[in-house]
Amino acid sequence: MAKQNLDMTIIKVITPIILVLTVLMTGCGVNSNLMFKTPKDFAGYDSIPMSPAYEYRISPDDRVELKIYTNNGSKLIDFSSGGNTNETAIARSSNISLDYLVRKDGFAELPVIGDVLLSGKTIQEAQETLKTLYSSQYVDPFVQVRVINKRVIVFSGNGAEAAVVPLVNQNTTLMEALALAGGIAERGRSKHIKIMRQTPQKREVYLVDLSTLDGLYYADMIVQANDYIYVEPVKQISREVVQEIAPIITVISSAAVIITVITTLK
Repeated sequence: MAKQNLDMTIIKVITPIILVLTVLMTGCGVNSNLMFKTPKDFAGYDSIPMSPAYEYRISPDDRVELKIYTNNGSKLIDFSSGGNTNETAIARSSNISLDYLVRKDGFAELPVIGDVLLSGKTIQEAQETLKTLYSSQYVDPFVQVRVINKRVIVFSGNGAEAAVVPLVNQNTTLMEALALAGGIAERGRSKHIKIMRQTPQKREVYLVDLSTLDGLYYADMIVQANDYIYVEPVKQISREVVQEIAPIITVISSAAVIITVITTLK
């Protein structure tokens, strides 16, 4: 009887210690998928830009769509016919558009004129550069350039889910970007939406609250290429702790039962 009481005492003492150690060991894994944490006094609501303060500049790995018209826009040059430099080479369809990759070195290989440095230029600057270069081959060229792989990354607030949203329209709003990503997830906090935007100096962080009608003003802010839109998820501490320690509790309980049975049979 004394031995049985001793065994039960050991079990009662060891079990809480194991549970405490288990919580301490698993605590670092609870809500570990949360990103971009900011202090509670973070002043990210100040000076939220409703439209981009900086014009987008072409970057390496961008794909640029190029259209060129002669006579200041009256004729579309057809590059699909093998790069004929004759200005009378007109596209079979006005819907033709070809795109070209901006390489790591910032250059893009374009028809007729070869390599051209496009990285670092705004769309307007690129069009002016190409207009000058193509003037040696065509009469009064009219150049249109468009970056076709501009996108934003949206984390909808479900922790593990994200979406890459192409910016088809130049004036895509925050609300449109969220809608294209599937909206705010059930676990997402509409009160804490972070927009992280790259500027020439650093990546700025803005906080937007869409939980009330007052936030409708910020829903119309224009997103910019390479913005990160992060809907902060609701923390689920108790649920995740239980999920982490449930298997260990099961093992401890099973061990306690086995020890009790063995002790009783002695």
